[in-house]
Amino acid sequence: QVQLLESGGGTVQAGGSLRLSCAASAYTVKSPRMAWFRQAPGKEREGVAAISTATGTAYYADSVKGRFTISQDNAGNTLYLQMYFLKPEDTAMYYCASGGGWPWSSPSQYNYWGQGTQVTVSS
Repeated sequence: QVQLLESGGGTVQAGGSLRLSCAASAYTVKSPRMAWFRQAPGKEREGVAAISTATGTAYYADSVKGRFTISQDNAGNTLYLQMYFLKPEDTAMYYCASGGGWPWSSPSQYNYWGQGTQVTVSS
């Protein structure tokens, strides 16, 4: 059974940092790509970052380039999102997803989702 479990969310002041983790089942890690999405109240779910599980190639939304880093552990079982210089507009529920296809930032390209972890950035 495919399982994705996020952790690491919380409340932080603007300018602070957080690291999100996503523990993936063995089946999930065979997917071509893993990604982080976020969804703020009243807004559509948007792609934040993605990584090719085979090559490690990373993709980022323009809004987080230079501030966020996506990575995976050597075993490919855990996905991370290191977030620096957080802004109030980064406040959202963050989801881990597994899948493939293009564009990488489209939720429709991902088959499996975690339950999400809340990130709140106060000004």
